[in-house]
Amino acid sequence: MKIIMLGAPGAGKGTQAKKIAAKYSIPHISTGDIFRANIKNGTELGLKAKSYMDAGGLVPDEITIGMLLDRIHQADCENGYVLDGFPRTIPQAESLTEALKKNGEAIDFAVNVDVPDENIINRMSGRRACLNCGATYHIVYNAPKTENVCDTCGQELVLRDDDKPETVKKRLDVYHDQTQPLIDYYKNEGVLAEVDGTLDMEDVFQAIVKILGA
Repeated sequence: MKIIMLGAPGAGKGTQAKKIAAKYSIPHISTGDIFRANIKNGTELGLKAKSYMDAGGLVPDEITIGMLLDRIHQADCENGYVLDGFPRTIPQAESLTEALKKNGEAIDFAVNVDVPDENIINRMSGRRACLNCGATYHIVYNAPKTENVCDTCGQELVLRDDDKPETVKKRLDVYHDQTQPLIDYYKNEGVLAEVDGTLDMEDVFQAIVKILGA
């Protein structure tokens, strides 16, 4: 079962990808993990990617897809995988489709975790992080015992720059511009499935399990 997770930043697709991977015993593959592994292991593609990243540039699609194809043809992907964070653009999606087709393979499901922008901005601006021990909280859904104080180490909690409303809004604008067209792309491919990401996390997961049919 080959699955792609779609959804805006903060929609919760990473959390759902981990739950799917655990339930179906298939690997959860994020492009960030692939980049780190290739760079750490000094692979040819990893070294090429690092040269672009060190120069502050974007890694070209062919390098990213090369690393991804290496990863999805490892033994643990025999029964499928969940892709999280890739593809992000139509050219990446088309390249992935073509590369899979050459091996007689195709994506089975593209699951879109749909959450309105307003909900995402509220959700992310409520996050609080402890810069000392790394613990994370939410002022509504997972509040610390004492306001703005970490339960674990007692340090002050902060609203990270990434989670500030104006930053989240910019990230959402980029998402709508570049990534949302993927929803139409996978709809045309006949593999798109949509779930209401505003529901409770477990309810979202059960909706996905129903779609996957197992």
